[in-house]
Amino acid sequence: MVVINKKVPNILTGANLAIGMLSIVYAIQDKYVLGAILILLAALLDRFDGKIARKIGASSEFGKELDSLADLVSFGVAPAIIIYLFKLDSLGIVGIVIMIIFALSGALRLARFNILNISGHFLGVPITIAGSLVAFMVLLGSGTNSFIDAFLVLLLSWMMLSSIKIPKI
Repeated sequence: MVVINKKVPNILTGANLAIGMLSIVYAIQDKYVLGAILILLAALLDRFDGKIARKIGASSEFGKELDSLADLVSFGVAPAIIIYLFKLDSLGIVGIVIMIIFALSGALRLARFNILNISGHFLGVPITIAGSLVAFMVLLGSGTNSFIDAFLVLLLSWMMLSSIKIPKI
């Protein structure tokens, strides 16, 4: 029988955060595709940290808070910076405002999630999904219009804050 160290979930969460930070660094270096791929890798890690924690009985309030902080960086701040540098900077101050709205919406969504005890569904689009969709926009959108990207980022921001019920898989 394999025994998993109780620190493994928090190590995965820390790796998620580190990868989110690397994504930002690559975006600053104009390596948007690599930054977007790293966001998707962070999403993969995020998928397993909580599952492993629950499976081995290592769930904690500390882990929950650490996960939210990592998610804000990897799926709120990093995608916002990447899409801004990749497309939205051509919109000037409007692009900056949209970048901030996305990250702020993600933070508000995480805060709401942490205080609600909802099981069976999510309320609003999870930040992990929204950030991953922005990463896919970068991977697929080299020919799209900045206004379309701006609209999609604002739509995702609204969807994170919405009361749409999304089933947990």
